[in-house]
Amino acid sequence: MSHYLTAKQAAAELGISLSTLYAYVSRGLIRSEATAGKSRRKRYHAADIEMLKSRQELRHNPAKAVESALHFGIPLLESAITLIENGRFYYRAHDVLQLAQTHTFEEVAALIWTNSFDTAALFYPTNKQALTFVQSLASNLAALTPMEQFLALLPVAAAHDLTAYDETAVPQTGARILRLMTTAATTSPITTTIACTLQQGWAAATAEATSLINTALILCADHELNVSAFTARCVASAGATPYGAVIAGLSALQGSKHGGHTERVEALFREVGQVSEVRTTIASRLRRGEGIPGFGHTLYPEGDPRGKMLLAEVTAVFPHKTTLAKAIVSEVQQTIGQYPTIDFSLVALAQALDLPPGAAIALFALGRTAGWIGHAIEQYNLDQLIRPRARYTGPTPER
Repeated sequence: MSHYLTAKQAAAELGISLSTLYAYVSRGLIRSEATAGKSRRKRYHAADIEMLKSRQELRHNPAKAVESALHFGIPLLESAITLIENGRFYYRAHDVLQLAQTHTFEEVAALIWTNSFDTAALFYPTNKQALTFVQSLASNLAALTPMEQFLALLPVAAAHDLTAYDETAVPQTGARILRLMTTAATTSPITTTIACTLQQGWAAATAEATSLINTALILCADHELNVSAFTARCVASAGATPYGAVIAGLSALQGSKHGGHTERVEALFREVGQVSEVRTTIASRLRRGEGIPGFGHTLYPEGDPRGKMLLAEVTAVFPHKTTLAKAIVSEVQQTIGQYPTIDFSLVALAQALDLPPGAAIALFALGRTAGWIGHAIEQYNLDQLIRPRARYTGPTPER
């Protein structure tokens, strides 16, 4: 399907009359908008039509509902953290794009965990609760990428943090985990905020870098029930500590189809090399059927708002360091009509700030840790083990 359908096309896809189609529009089930020019005709979002078709098919085949939900279908679990709707997304009913302009990452993490922006009791405890033994190990892991450091350090930290077993103090544990991960990524103690510590530890040159890093962390904090969040919830449902949930989330995040996508975007930048080679490189990839990493998102037919906001802010501060990124975006939009995702913009940010290798996915991981802790809290409160059944497809045993 194209991004839009005519009324007749939409009705035909759904097998309904035009009057029923208009009724769906009035109920908010299908979005419509006026076409260009003097015509009074309207066009209808193909993504909405496809979603309604999926629901119709599932009603006729309930057994397939769970199977589809585990892929990219109907909602599977209840959550009060993130709402994705009409091309925007919200943390606990707060527009995330506005939060990124008005709050610190710590405040947003506190909002996700406690439904309050107050961070004093979480990130700045009077006794500091520093895991000094574990933090001392961070200096010995400097040869590893930040993601490798996180995965190496957190199990050791978990063994030395017995308070993590207290399910009434999960936000405090989450704050300790984030402070520890920040220290591991920078080998620097946290001074003011996580964004400022990252800026100083990574030697990002300008004062604007702290604001850009803060924005990136907030935009990455949560994104509904993605594979890493679902993995973290499964582990939390088994009664594992927040450390276990975060380690599970990190393991999923580094996969090439999730946060590891940033490495494919970095490879694209290296492959293009210079602005004069953008069109040739994009054309070659399309002819080989390889696709363009960092573009197009199933949930956002009109473009990932996270990628759009972050790239706009990076471009405004570093217009000369984002020339290649802007050229790639322009060519892809003109060629296949797709928009950059958060993965693309994280790489553009890392390159503009001259951040160390692995910094793009490290920012993703640090931000998303806030969401994993939030999902763990919800799962602890549910006190239910996530245990779906499997449909056996192997050979029939002898009776």
